[in-house]
Amino acid sequence: MTQLTGQERAQYVQSMFTKIAHRYDLMNRLMTGGMDVRWRREVIRLTKIRPHGSVLDLGTGTGDLAREALTQYPQARVIASDFTLEMMRVGKQNGDLNFSTADALHLPFKDNTFDAVVSGFLMRNVTDIQKALQEQFRMLKPGGRIVVLDTTKPKKNLFSPFIKFHMHVIIPMIGGLLSGVRDAYEYLPDTTENFLTAEELSVRMVAVGFKRVNFKRLMFGTIAIHWGEK
Repeated sequence: MTQLTGQERAQYVQSMFTKIAHRYDLMNRLMTGGMDVRWRREVIRLTKIRPHGSVLDLGTGTGDLAREALTQYPQARVIASDFTLEMMRVGKQNGDLNFSTADALHLPFKDNTFDAVVSGFLMRNVTDIQKALQEQFRMLKPGGRIVVLDTTKPKKNLFSPFIKFHMHVIIPMIGGLLSGVRDAYEYLPDTTENFLTAEELSVRMVAVGFKRVNFKRLMFGTIAIHWGEK
């Protein structure tokens, strides 16, 4: 399904996340060995906002990053935004967040609105990476920060065969058993291998105007956190 483009891909992604919403958080814990909780803490730390700052969690899913933002900054104004209603419905069962329906390519927020915009495993699913970055740049206040947590194409190393086996055998098998939607967990590993490298995403961020862009790799090079400033 990674060969889909444009509106077809957007509709597929929305349908896929609707189907797996009820098992999304559990699968994240299992696929990462619980490390995704630590990664989200680091994402929010990297925003470096003031106590009363404003944060947009874009592609929030069930709201994990938004909740982490409120844990670290209880007085912050946090908006959790996604284009899959079912993901947000599941998220509402885990506590009260300020959810907002929005497409990452056409955000309903004014220019220079937020002190930080964060995302977790969003960018590899958007149909136009450059447009999504431009929208995030537009909404940030001058001096605001973008922080992106996502998969990245791993470099070949001694662990490569084990990583490939985990991604293409273990994840689809467990995902299929728990959610009943095996093809979703075949799509997700495929997006990792077909997504930009960490270096390529950095170049895209610089191209739309972000400064002081940097990144760190995690989990044997399959995950990266990027950050930059407007």
